[in-house]
Amino acid sequence: MPQYDYDLITIGAGSGGVRASRVAAGQFGARVAVVENSRVGGTCVMRGCVPKKLLVYGAHFAEEAEDATGYGWTVDGVRHDWSALIENKNRELRRLEGVYHRLLRDAGVAVLEGRGRVVDAHTVEVDGKIHTAEHILIATGGWPTLPDIPGIEHAITSNEALDLPARPDRVVVVGGGYIAVEFAGIFNAFGSRVTEIIRAGQILRGFDEDVRDTLAAEMEKKGIRIRRECKVRSIEKQPDGSLSLLNDCDEEMVADAVMYATGRAPNTKNLGLEDVGVTLDQRGAVIVDQGNRSSVASISAIGDVTDRVNLTPVAIKEGMAFALSTFGKAPTVMDYANIPSAVFSQPPVGTVGLTEAQARAQEPVDVYLSRFRPMKYTLSGRDEKTMMKLIVSRETDRVLGAHMVGVDAAEIIQGIGIAIKAGATKADFDATVGIHPTAAEEFVTMRDPVPDPSFEHTE
Repeated sequence: MPQYDYDLITIGAGSGGVRASRVAAGQFGARVAVVENSRVGGTCVMRGCVPKKLLVYGAHFAEEAEDATGYGWTVDGVRHDWSALIENKNRELRRLEGVYHRLLRDAGVAVLEGRGRVVDAHTVEVDGKIHTAEHILIATGGWPTLPDIPGIEHAITSNEALDLPARPDRVVVVGGGYIAVEFAGIFNAFGSRVTEIIRAGQILRGFDEDVRDTLAAEMEKKGIRIRRECKVRSIEKQPDGSLSLLNDCDEEMVADAVMYATGRAPNTKNLGLEDVGVTLDQRGAVIVDQGNRSSVASISAIGDVTDRVNLTPVAIKEGMAFALSTFGKAPTVMDYANIPSAVFSQPPVGTVGLTEAQARAQEPVDVYLSRFRPMKYTLSGRDEKTMMKLIVSRETDRVLGAHMVGVDAAEIIQGIGIAIKAGATKADFDATVGIHPTAAEEFVTMRDPVPDPSFEHTE
């Protein structure tokens, strides 16, 4: 008789947890159960990347309709039905959830519905029922955080923003990260008057400076107001249902919705991890080694709950590495170098490798920069610029980073990411024949580096 009920219990049925569980069960024959107290599919599929991208697609039709006139189309009577968009989005999410359930079922993974809590190194309680396993995997992801200010109960997060029954006419988005700029672009494109409030001097902290400046300028051209170095002190609901914001921007702000996108925290509250000896950091993230193992040998963690690189494809690869290492007897370590990523802002951002500041901090570099209006807008007259940038090691000629703001940035950077991951040099880029006419060809036709920044030295 087996010592445990399962070989693996995974808490959290998001992208990483599902991948680890499916591979462990379907490929290696492990007895696996997944615990989930919400919808199978997790943040990305149910309340993150997928529904957000569907809204981004929908938002782009506003500009497409405007641009169509430059190509000879007559567009009359265009209007948008927000409730139809949300219902269609929800229908697609229901379909995807069914797909995820089937994938788990076909792999032989049991789904335990309810709130999971770790009781000891080999025991998980799910809504009062005890289950045991040789291995426990924590894959509970992250959750939006809200500041402790008066009236914060009137604010929403990205979770609620995806399911608003009606589009608010006036929206204040608080935060300058990728979620904030993405939703600012969505609401703005659909016709809301959007103000984005950030505490810093510029959006997208941690991104390349040219990316930050270019995107902010393009957002402002589209009508989004960015209030920099500003902080909300309180939110008060008015008799007419609107929201009044007290801030230190020396400006009165009234909105129909206030969305906070000021950060996410690892979802470890009430999981019982600390009680069984699992070490968490100050933010509540599970501290793991390169093999995803926590301080308790039988308990591992992957994805956003570890607060390493919080991207869905990373969680999936970590899940695969865990399954291969634990059940496939093939120790596998995730490589976190040169991970491509995108921001589905308007215009979008694609990036891979080092920023210019990071690269200059480690070695002398050459920087190649190009700005241009995409060919798509030559007939429509839209005033939107694309920015492309390469950072190259002066000693080795290796391309250390690539960054883009503009149409199709995410699609283009995916291919550039392969080249950079493979160690391509600027000479390799130069030797590559461009596809003409495309924006992507600019990455292989930039020949002259920009002048090095000058520094004034004072005695």
